[in-house]
Amino acid sequence: MEAFGIRVLFLPKFHCELNPIEQCWGYAKRLYRLNPESSREDTLKVNAERALSEIPHICIKRFFNRMWRFVSAYQQGMSGPMAAWAQKKYRGHRVIPSFAVDNADRAAGK
Repeated sequence: MEAFGIRVLFLPKFHCELNPIEQCWGYAKRLYRLNPESSREDTLKVNAERALSEIPHICIKRFFNRMWRFVSAYQQGMSGPMAAWAQKKYRGHRVIPSFAVDNADRAAGK
């Protein structure tokens, strides 16, 4: 893929906070469920394609920003619950500030 100028990033399995595509799938599934039930394959395909195409680009950007905050928190040595707390607290930031580890410890009562 590198020969074509494409960077492949292998992410850990079952870590939805590190895989923005999982957030996109969840958003698309929610949109898909708003359609009336059908057993016709052509209708199901159209509904699925429509749901995927209706994910707003701003939401995709937010999913990636959320992922980068988790990556930042994990790089600073935070555990899963601490990282989740920090990514909510520092939502306006693209990365978790370096002092957040101390704040997370204080919030947890350590």
